[in-house]
Amino acid sequence: MVSDQTMIDLNRIAQHQLETEPFGWAVIDRLYAKRDAAALAATFPHDRFKLHKYYGGDKDSEYEARALIGMGEQSISGSEKLSPAWKELAQDFLSAAYREAMSSLTGIDLSAAPLEVNVFHYPPGGLLGAHSDLEDKIVTHVLYFNRSWNDRDGGCLTVLRSPDPQDLITAVSPVIGNSAVLVRAHNSWHAVSPVVKKCRRSRRSLTATFYRPGSVSTMWPPGDNTPLHDYQLDVSRWERWWGKLTASS
Repeated sequence: MVSDQTMIDLNRIAQHQLETEPFGWAVIDRLYAKRDAAALAATFPHDRFKLHKYYGGDKDSEYEARALIGMGEQSISGSEKLSPAWKELAQDFLSAAYREAMSSLTGIDLSAAPLEVNVFHYPPGGLLGAHSDLEDKIVTHVLYFNRSWNDRDGGCLTVLRSPDPQDLITAVSPVIGNSAVLVRAHNSWHAVSPVVKKCRRSRRSLTATFYRPGSVSTMWPPGDNTPLHDYQLDVSRWERWWGKLTASS
C-alpha cells in the first residue's frame, strides 16, 4: 500500500500487473477521482509551449510541448499560471510515493533515476511515428487529459510488436484517467496515430520519464532558446463553464 494522500491513485499503479510481451508495458485507467479528473481536463495548461515538427526521417513528429518538471529538478516549471489541480498533480510526480508505485509496477528501482515531465498538445495533423525510445530512457508513463475523444480522429497511443504501425498490440484513447507505462527496450515500439486534419480539438497528454543518471534532456537541451508561446485550440463550452464555476466558488 502506497500513500493515498495524492491526486493520482498510486495504488492502481503499484498493484497493476505489467505485461511482458513483447516488452514491458501496461495500460492503467481511472487514475483520479471524478472531480479531480474534471479539474485537470478543464485547466490543461496553455502557456509556455514550443512547436516540435520533424518530417522526412524515421520518426515523423508534430506536437507542442511544455515543461512541467525539468530533468532531475525538484520544482515545478512555470507554476505561476498553473491551476491548483495541476500544481497538485505536479507535486505527485515529485513525490517519493510516485517513484515507489512505479518501481513496484515495473520491478525496477527508480528511486534515484532523474525524472522529466512534459505536457503536450497534438494539433490537427499532429503525430508521433513508431519508435522504441532512446537508450537513456528507463520507463515512461504517459497520461491523458481530454474530457472526451473520438478514436476515429486518431491521436491514440499504439503499442506495437514492430515498427509497422499496423502491427498493433493495443491502442489507448487519450481520455482523462487513462494512462500507459512503457519500459524501454530495443523492441518497445509505440507511436501516436495522426490526429485527423478536421479535428477541432487538441490531443492532450503528459509524459513522466525516468532516465539513466547523467542523461541530458532532448526536449529541452542545454542552450535551447526557442521562444515559447501560448497554445489555444477550441476552448470548449465545458471548459468555460468550469472556469466560471471555480471563479464563483
